Amino acid sequence: MRWAYGLPECRRASDYSGLRRKQSRARLWKTELQKLTDELRMTVSVCHFPPGTSKWDKIEHRMFCHITKNWRGRPLVGRETVVNLIGNTRTKKGLKIKAELDENIYEKGRKITDSELESVNIERSDFHGEWNYRIKMSDVQ
Repeated sequence: MRWAYGLPECRRASDYSGLRRKQSRARLWKTELQKLTDELRMTVSVCHFPPGTSKWDKIEHRMFCHITKNWRGRPLVGRETVVNLIGNTRTKKGLKIKAELDENIYEKGRKITDSELESVNIERSDFHGEWNYRIKMSDVQ
């Protein structure tokens, strides 16, 4: 399932991610973010939570409490029900959660080469650049 939150007319996207990624997934994550950055024609800022701190992910906690209120114990009889419950969640302050079922089939075991990873236009933060960085549009489009 894909889901997102945010403003409709954003000029820069941010990911405050509490997800832990294995090294092999981190390579794929960065190359796919480069593709997204190029497609959206905007910079994507990434701020990962350090290991062991995902419980501090305020955005995630803020979304799930509203999803739970919206659910109100209704039986989750299928994927469509789950997606609709998440997608129809709103907060009083205007946060809207968008959800759609991702039925794509993804290649398993995909390896990202060193040259593919080197092509990512990444700018690391001075403070913990392994967790905080920006991916800018590619020089070659």
